[in-house]
Order: sequence, then structure tokens, then C-alpha cells
Amino acid sequence: MKFAFKFENFEQYFLELLKGRRRSWTDRAFLVLLFIGSRFYRTAVQFRIWLYDKRVIRNHALGCLVVSIGNLSCGGTGKTPVVEVFAKTLSSKGRRVAILSRGYRSKKRTLWDKLKHMFDAQKIEVPPKVVSDGNNLLMDSAYAGDEPYMLASNLKDVAVLVDKDRVKSGLYAIDRFGTDVLILDDGFQYLMLKQHINIVLVDSTDPFGNGHVLPRGILREPIKNIRRADYIFLSKSDGSPRLRHLKNFLRRHNRRAEIIECTHRPQYLEMVYYRGQREPLEKLRGARVATLSAIACPAGFEGFLESLGATLVVREQYADHHRYTQQEIIDFINQAKAAGADFIVTTEKDAVRIPKLDRRDVPMYFLRIEIDILSGQESFDQCISRICFL
Repeated sequence: MKFAFKFENFEQYFLELLKGRRRSWTDRAFLVLLFIGSRFYRTAVQFRIWLYDKRVIRNHALGCLVVSIGNLSCGGTGKTPVVEVFAKTLSSKGRRVAILSRGYRSKKRTLWDKLKHMFDAQKIEVPPKVVSDGNNLLMDSAYAGDEPYMLASNLKDVAVLVDKDRVKSGLYAIDRFGTDVLILDDGFQYLMLKQHINIVLVDSTDPFGNGHVLPRGILREPIKNIRRADYIFLSKSDGSPRLRHLKNFLRRHNRRAEIIECTHRPQYLEMVYYRGQREPLEKLRGARVATLSAIACPAGFEGFLESLGATLVVREQYADHHRYTQQEIIDFINQAKAAGADFIVTTEKDAVRIPKLDRRDVPMYFLRIEIDILSGQESFDQCISRICFL
């Protein structure tokens, strides 16, 4: 736990450094080292892509349609709701869908499981983690990972699998569940699997950070590589004309991709400890609210609540993907109560990481968010049809 805490502190420092919030001479010297590192990283990324382009390294075709949904930057684009809407829509159209995730920060297999497979006489390959078979939720969030667990909880008739080797998990999904559409969650950089449709999300409020690749910036690869995308989703859009400059910029790098504007729209409040018990958003109007979040962009979540009429009396923010302890939740409930909060609101992603408690003196809800297409609905429908009839 101490290691995780130190890692989160370093992660927070790193993000503040990239955003220019730290200006000491040691910070500036560290930035120079990060810039040099980013030059090497960029070269390695481009060389890897070149190897795949020239077929020096060959990707795998699994005999079914593969849809990749990812981004150029590290986190914060609102990808999970987009994955959910694609999976739900395709499933409703009669396709047998499986989502393949790498399970970021999910628990590793136990040493016993690893040893058992290592010394198994039949040398059976370790299967991927099956979070959901489309009918039953089979794992908790700690073992599955936040996003896979959230997707599995919200989707029926869609299998959710976790494994770093998504060729293996894809083959498993096809064999075990008869899958005919594989959705790669966070798959833009996963070149090992042949992708038929590439969907890239760009956060319209902060498209590319400072424009540098890791570790000097937040980009996983150079902006020009967005040319691989077939569809570009501008997430967190407000539909304003100012986005035409961003669209023109994207067009210079990719003239063929359809650009679709979407926003993340609040739907309702739902009890964290009593799933299914929902409250309308009107409950927020005039309420004194304490917020708890451990996501990449907490300001957007808190902004939603304020726009819906809530007064935020306590704001507690942790590093992205932080896994809460019981004591942290007890302390926060006490803090919220002392501040006179009517109730606590967290995000849906955080809700799966909150341990269960017997305390109910301050109600705790999560805010349900869904995707709403602002412009490019025809392109979205075309994308769905293209997947369904390929």
C-alpha cells in the first residue's frame, strides 16, 4: 500500500510538472531530461510502426471483425462510455460482441495459479480473465480492473475479457463465445492484432496536452499518427464554433476520417451500495454535496454537478485509478458530515473501487454518464452499418 501511495504521489508530481505548475530549477532540469527521453521514445514508437507497415513484424488476423477504440493521449478522453455505446449498439443489431481489455492496474494472477500452469504436465495455456460471459459477472473490480468491470456491469449479451495478449483473448472469445465482432478497448497502439476499423478519441477541451510525447508530454505517439484513424470522435464537445480550428487541424493530418462530435451527458444518480436505486438529477439542485474522485479529469465531473445546481462543500481528489481503503472512506464520510453535506457524489468508475461499509448516515451516489452525439450522427450510423455488414 505504501508503494502504491508513493507511486501516486510521483504521478501527481509528474502531471503538475507537465502542466507547468512546478518552476524550480530542479524541475526545469528534470524537464530537459524528460525532453531528451521523449526524443528517444518518439523514435522508438515510429520505428515500431514502420516495422509493422513494412511487414517485418506481422500482425494477426483472427477471422472476425476487429474494431479498435483508443486515443493518442494518456487517459481523460472519456473512452469507456464510447466503448459501451458501440458494444450496446452492435449487440442490439444482432452481432456477437466481445470487449478485449488489457485490464490496466488489475490484480495479477496469484503465485499459485502461475506455478500450477508452469508445472502442469499438459502445458495448458493460461486463459484470459473472463470478467463477463455476457450473462454473468464473474469477477470483482480489483481482479478485473475498473473499466472492464464497469463495462461488464452495464452490458448484457457482451463478453468482457482481460489479458495483455489480446490475440490470445480474441481467439478465446471466438472459440468460447462465438464472437464475430471484437472491440479493442484502448487499442490504437495495439498493432499485433489486425484492425479493420480504427476509432480515435480526442478530448476537445485539451486535445494533445503540450504536444510532446511521453515522458515530456501526455502523447503516446506523435499527433501525425492520427492519420491511421478511420473515425475521430471529438469527446467532451460543447458544439461551439471554436472547434472548427481543431477540426481543421485534424483534417490536415487525416483527410479521409469522419469527425464526430460527442458530449458526455449526465443521466441520473445511483446509490453506490444499493445498485438500481436511482434519483433524478433534480436532486442536485440546491443540495450541499461532497465529491470524491480518482479520475484523470476531476474538474469535468465536478463541473457537471455545479452546472446542475449543486454546491460543493468538500472536494476530495486522488490519483487516477486509486483504490480506496475502508479507512479513507470512513474519514471522508466524517469530513462530509462535518461540512454539512446532504450526500456524497462520486463517479461511476470510482464507485466500483469503493469498499462496502455499514455506515449509511451520509448517502453516497455515483453520477451516471452517457454519450450523446452532437454532430455526425449520420457518420456514426454509417460506422455501425459498416461494422454490421462487413
